[in-house]
Amino acid sequence: MGNDGGSIPTRRELVKSGARAPTLSEMKATALEALAHAWTHDPLTSDRLDMENVVSDCRGRLYNYETILKNLMPGNSDEDDSAPAPAPTLVGTANGEWQELTFESTGIKSLRDVVKLKFKRYAPAGEKGKDILACPMTLKELGPANKAVYIVPCGHVFSEVAMKTIPEEACPECSEAFKPENVIPILPTEKAEVERLTKRIEALREAGLTHTLKKEKSQGRKKRKAEGAADEERDSKKGGEAKKSKKDASMPTINNPMTASLTAKVLAEQEEAQKRRKMTAAR
Repeated sequence: MGNDGGSIPTRRELVKSGARAPTLSEMKATALEALAHAWTHDPLTSDRLDMENVVSDCRGRLYNYETILKNLMPGNSDEDDSAPAPAPTLVGTANGEWQELTFESTGIKSLRDVVKLKFKRYAPAGEKGKDILACPMTLKELGPANKAVYIVPCGHVFSEVAMKTIPEEACPECSEAFKPENVIPILPTEKAEVERLTKRIEALREAGLTHTLKKEKSQGRKKRKAEGAADEERDSKKGGEAKKSKKDASMPTINNPMTASLTAKVLAEQEEAQKRRKMTAAR
């Protein structure tokens, strides 16, 4: 290069060895680590999962119930912008690709799109003060090391091995009947499982049903609207008093204590965030 008889080194000479492909054991270890994180952390907020109030969507992912409730509340976009955004979570698709998980991409539009999971806790012999999430049939610990499934719509969780031994199609815990297609794997990793769950939710949506096997809210609104029109026509003949009573009867109420408690908590947090924004804007 400097008229000294030297030569320009080639890429082969500069790169002594290519990047080493990970071994099978290394890939398994990485996958197990990712699965363990998904078993313990909410993918939308990165917060620890509260296993007493955990829910699952049609794809078997786990979320805190409070996270879903916050995202479904009106005015969710008005939350405090000063709070640090959680790191994006990447999830696998049926095509073997990876995509960033957002609340919009989950497809959850109402509480009918998630099932409240019911785990059984078990204290192993000789280990005082410690309990584990266990299959009520085999008493094996549920987690990344053992595949777990739950039943729709009751939400009881069992090990996959135990469910394969049940001859009848009734939940061993509550005796509620179920169909084989409504046994949902928790955090599925196999492509066949992901494809099965995708086909299941597509079939349910075509039938106007949600993940919990309840009718979609849009279907319910159309039905209520039609019923309301018929009621108004009937009430117009009988007088306004009957019409008023029907309107009062249609007022929504929250009968679930856990839902009512978390709703009040979310509303209080939103009110506090609005106060902080007003104080900041006034400065």
